[in-house]
Amino acid sequence: MSEAPHGAPIKTPAQLIAAVIAGFAVPIIIIVLLAVYVDNSTRTGAGTDSLSEAEVTARIKPFAQVDIRDANAPRVYKTGEEVYKAVCSACHASGAAGAPKFTNTADWAPRIAQGFDTLLHTALTGKGAMPPRGGTSPDDYSDFEIARAVTYMANNSGASFPQPAEPAAGAAAASGAAAAAATGASDAGAAQAAAAMAAMASVPQAAAPAAGGTQSADASQAGKALYQQVCQACHAAGVLNAPKFGDKDAWAPRLKDPIDTVYNYALHGKGAMPPKGGSNASDADVKAAVDYMVSAVK
Repeated sequence: MSEAPHGAPIKTPAQLIAAVIAGFAVPIIIIVLLAVYVDNSTRTGAGTDSLSEAEVTARIKPFAQVDIRDANAPRVYKTGEEVYKAVCSACHASGAAGAPKFTNTADWAPRIAQGFDTLLHTALTGKGAMPPRGGTSPDDYSDFEIARAVTYMANNSGASFPQPAEPAAGAAAASGAAAAAATGASDAGAAQAAAAMAAMASVPQAAAPAAGGTQSADASQAGKALYQQVCQACHAAGVLNAPKFGDKDAWAPRLKDPIDTVYNYALHGKGAMPPKGGSNASDADVKAAVDYMVSAVK
């Protein structure tokens, strides 16, 4: 048997030339097209925008920022919602660290039952994982603004507290805070607490002896004078949970501790009581005031 003849695809010189040209031209065309495609695509690799205006501005931006305020300009108070979003939402939005979750009536019900004054006191002084004032300072947010935030959160979680009254223009910050703390409270105790806070804020700062001076020779008289000037703002009526002057039952649990512990509370503060009652009296005079109040219950 004979094999079938094989036919070559290129039979003429012209076909050979065309095949050679195509063998070179087709790859070149493909390479050119790929180069054009790559060159026209957007590259977003690391560092490709390092010289953009936004990136350069971010790199040379100063770390410190100066916020210039006119001390004589009327203060514009933040709303409760603004304070909540800026400060409180960090924990209360999700219920982190045991914080009552915003709008969760089950979380807020036992707190609301304690009353607005207790809620505000907790917000101002801190409790558990929550720092005083949510970690801010009075320069950041006044007591009145904190009160607004408490009202906003509580009222969106089942309460119906009235809005705190805005402090009068020109009033001292602490006096305005006391008024905000008393807003919505109808009992006499809340009014006394507000008055006590205002009284502590208005303590004359001349109570301390001059530098290099000597303490009063009569310690008992010095203690009595400091009590009348500072301590009685709370201890005379027993407001803000202060043990009432002359009330043996109120003082009994305090006096179970060593007297040095009681001195330490008076010097460094405890609960709602600020260090030294908010004065700048000497340590010796503060201790003398403690001795004077203790002597009244013995």
